[in-house]
Amino acid sequence: MKDLVLKKLSTIPFGKDGQNIVSAGMVSNIVIQDGTKVVFSLTVPEDGGMEINELRNQAERVVSSIKEIETVLVVLTAEKEASAPEAKPVPKLPTKPDRKVGPDLRPVAGAIPGVKAVLAVASGKGGVGKSTTSTNIALGLRSLGLKVGLLDCDVYGPSIPRLMGITERPDIVDGRIKPMQQYGITVMSMGFLMDEEAPIIWRGPMVVSALMQMVREVDWGELDVLVLDMPPGTGDAQLTLAQQVPLAGAVIVSTPQDLALIDARKGLKMFKDVDVPIFGIIENMSTFICPHCGESSDIFGHGGAQQEAGKLGVMFMGAIPLHMDIRKFSDAGTPVVVAEPDGPHAKVYKQIAMKIGALLGEAD
Repeated sequence: MKDLVLKKLSTIPFGKDGQNIVSAGMVSNIVIQDGTKVVFSLTVPEDGGMEINELRNQAERVVSSIKEIETVLVVLTAEKEASAPEAKPVPKLPTKPDRKVGPDLRPVAGAIPGVKAVLAVASGKGGVGKSTTSTNIALGLRSLGLKVGLLDCDVYGPSIPRLMGITERPDIVDGRIKPMQQYGITVMSMGFLMDEEAPIIWRGPMVVSALMQMVREVDWGELDVLVLDMPPGTGDAQLTLAQQVPLAGAVIVSTPQDLALIDARKGLKMFKDVDVPIFGIIENMSTFICPHCGESSDIFGHGGAQQEAGKLGVMFMGAIPLHMDIRKFSDAGTPVVVAEPDGPHAKVYKQIAMKIGALLGEAD
């Protein structure tokens, strides 16, 4: 089937040298679902002399002409930044009277239909447990009775499929992705559309384009809050999400040691620079308690994030321990808030979720 898809796509010409979009290397990551659904990536150079949305429609048409294929989804990875969000006009989010326009004159963020509030969970660097924290916070918000969505924005290293124990692929209906449902929340990740071991080798603008498609072209339904598990760092993807998505606030995750806090400050400053409220800082891997002797050890230090929150004048939201149960349940696809909802670790996440829920209420 994959060869047939490539054959159909090779009928679409590209360039002046007799090439087509396949021979030009523009088609990648073809995934066949149930023999009836096709998902693939389409990369269009900025100087390609072709309107990318017209090209996407053409690619959808030729693949849809295959008898067995019922639905087709093209993930745009165009090198022309922000083309995907411009493809479909979205309603504008009313701005608060006291909200200032940023010095970069960025456009007003477009609201996501059906989503009341969007929360970013971010970190200045990778390896601090941000995805585990995002997942358990989302489940903690769900335990408060909220309708919650979780979007895995880390295209290069999506962790949410494993953390949530999801191995199925989402359906595609009328050109829109139907997100997965797990543990009472709505979940979407690029990891659902690609093979787990296949690397994503894209330039920054390609990632931005794909991310904005996941934000805009996923049928989120009615949600009280959409939690964004942000990619680590402060690059194109993070900045575009902060500017183009109407964020109610951001939470910064850091471990206690100075090296992580340096990068956490950068992430916090990025959100401040684009006028996104900082809800607070979470200290992850705060203290290790030996399961054998019960003695505590501050492997990464302790209290650094709390001290940093005080210096920066933001809320310290809580300290999450470094514990084997959190790791064990995460690897098993049953986050600790689900596996042990009344346990001490779930209690910490739920307390953080209560603080966030209160702040989201104030942000309405």
